[in-house]
Amino acid sequence: MSDFPSDLDFSNTDPFKLLKELTGGHNYQPRNKETDILDAAWNHIQSVDYAVSARWLFYRLLQDGFYSKKNDYKNKYIPLMSRARKNYYEGWRPDTLVDDGRNQKERSGGYSGVEAWAKSYSEASFKCEIDHFYMQANITMVFEAVAMARQFEHYTRAVDLWPFGGMPSIEYKYRMAKHIEYCDKRYDKPVKVLYFGDYDPAGLIIPETSFADIEEWCGVGFEFIRCGLNAGDEIKYNIPENLDHPGTYQWEALNDKAAASIIKGAVNQYVDQAIIDDYEQRGSEAAEILDQYMDGFYDYYQANMSGEDA
Repeated sequence: MSDFPSDLDFSNTDPFKLLKELTGGHNYQPRNKETDILDAAWNHIQSVDYAVSARWLFYRLLQDGFYSKKNDYKNKYIPLMSRARKNYYEGWRPDTLVDDGRNQKERSGGYSGVEAWAKSYSEASFKCEIDHFYMQANITMVFEAVAMARQFEHYTRAVDLWPFGGMPSIEYKYRMAKHIEYCDKRYDKPVKVLYFGDYDPAGLIIPETSFADIEEWCGVGFEFIRCGLNAGDEIKYNIPENLDHPGTYQWEALNDKAAASIIKGAVNQYVDQAIIDDYEQRGSEAAEILDQYMDGFYDYYQANMSGEDA
C-alpha cells in the first residue's frame, strides 16, 4: 500500500510543476538574464495558436534585443532553449518547439460532387491491412544515414522507420519516445529498437546520447539493439574506410548486397516474414469481398437519392 495521501486536491495544480515536485525535478536554475529570455520566449509562444519553430522564436527574441548577432543562434540561443526543454523548466517540454520543416502540406482536393464520390466508391479497390505486430515481436527501426532511406524502405516492409540524419532534434527525440509508448500500449509488449549507423565516434555517440534522452522521456521500457555497423563489420563486409578519417567506416560505403544482408538479417531475427505474407493474403481476400459488395453502391445511391440531391 502507498503512503501517498489520498485527500489532496490537484485540480488547480500545474501538472508539470507537480511532476517536478514529486520526482525531484532537474534542479535547473537559469541565470538572471536567461530567466528574462525564457520568460519573453514563453510569452511569444503563448501569443499564437500554433506550434512554433526554434528559428521563428529566435527572430522574435532578436527583435526584442536579447540577441544581436547571427552566431548567437547556435552559440547562445539553441543551448538555452535545449536546457529549458530537457529540464521541463516552468512548463517547457521537449516538444515546446517543433522542427523546421520543408514538407509540403496538401490540403486541397476532394470530389467534384456527391455523385462523383458515390461512383468512386463503386470503382475503388479497397485494402484490408492486418497488423502483424499483434502476433510477433514489436520492432522499430532507426538509421543514421538519411540518404539511405530508400534502401531501408526497399529491404523492409510493415515496419516503422525513423531516420536520424545525424544528431536528431529534441522535439524529434520526444516524438519517438511517445511513439514507443504508443506501440508498447497498442501491442501490449515492449518495443525492440533496431539501430543502424556509422562505425565512427559520431556514429557511436549519436545513439548513446539520443536514446538516453528518449529513455528519460519514455514512460515504458524498451530494448535498444545496435545492428550495425559494429566492430568487425569492416572486415566481414570489406567496407572501405573513410578517407577523411582513417579507421572509421560509414554506412553509405557498404555495397548494396552487404547492406541488404545486415538489414534483413537483423529484422528476420524478430519478424517472421511468413506471418506478414499470411496476413497480406487474408487482407487481400477480405478486400476482394468488399470490392464485390461495393460494386453496386453507385446504383444504390442513384436509386435512393432524390433528383434534386443527385
